[in-house]
Amino acid sequence: MDRLTLLDSFLTALEEGSLNRAAIRIGITQSAMSQQIAQLETHLGHPLLRRTPKGVHATRAGDLVASHARKLLSGYDHLQADLATLDASVSGTFRISVSTYLGRMVVGPALIELDPQFPDLNIVMRTEDRFVDVVRENYDLAIRSGQLGDTDGIARKVAELESVLVATPGYLDQTGRPKAPADMHRLKLILRSEDLAAPHLELFRDGEMHPAPVRVGFTADDPELILRAVHNGSGYTRAPRMLVAEAIASGQLEVILPDYPPAPKEIFAVYPSRHATGKQLDVVLSHILQRLTAAQDRDAALRSPPQRTLPAAAE
Repeated sequence: MDRLTLLDSFLTALEEGSLNRAAIRIGITQSAMSQQIAQLETHLGHPLLRRTPKGVHATRAGDLVASHARKLLSGYDHLQADLATLDASVSGTFRISVSTYLGRMVVGPALIELDPQFPDLNIVMRTEDRFVDVVRENYDLAIRSGQLGDTDGIARKVAELESVLVATPGYLDQTGRPKAPADMHRLKLILRSEDLAAPHLELFRDGEMHPAPVRVGFTADDPELILRAVHNGSGYTRAPRMLVAEAIASGQLEVILPDYPPAPKEIFAVYPSRHATGKQLDVVLSHILQRLTAAQDRDAALRSPPQRTLPAAAE
């Protein structure tokens, strides 16, 4: 891991007074934060933090390191700003990792649209449903939803996707439509392999969580295969609404317990460093988010009833 990232994590821990709060702020796990602090202490040869029941505080060496770290990070920000002014063009290779369904629905089409505007930009996109470490695997950006796993990168929440539980009307005719979360035990869940098979789903109504029992019937890591199993009547699944919006609108799929939706799916942009900047990143991420917003707008339009034009009143 680069030393500037370690220094940045150290300063964040001091600002928050807690490794846990610092980890949440940066977007990594508490264990990853502890490892970063330990790595910095090993590299510098001094303990930097004193842990107490009330939080973490700097040692004498930690105070000295913090003073120099602030100057170094400030200088690095100015360096990047100066470099950015040297060349306003968008060119070179940009490596991005994205989950399969986001890659197919949003990110891939967005990146294809960029080519005519930026012909000198070479984008390498990998679709992979696994945890990636943007630092060790040399990615410029990763777009991920839900859990991030252990990574040396810095995560920033950039969007939320509305989630729904869906099944075919035929499957619900056969099993009976649940009227409350407790009735979900009759249905089989088609589970995405990266999600944990918890004993219950967390459904929400009026801000209150209602657990729904889970009975897993099939598990896969390919979103297309999961939806095929759902359309085959094998069970229900949890999916981003925009992924199944057209199937819902056409009546092929039906939303289960629409008054008790699951929590939204959080979307994160993961960078190699908190100070990752540049025209490449700005252009790519901005266009991805525009495409994501457009997809959500299409979903909203499908749900809106068509406007009827009333006949003009006779004079």
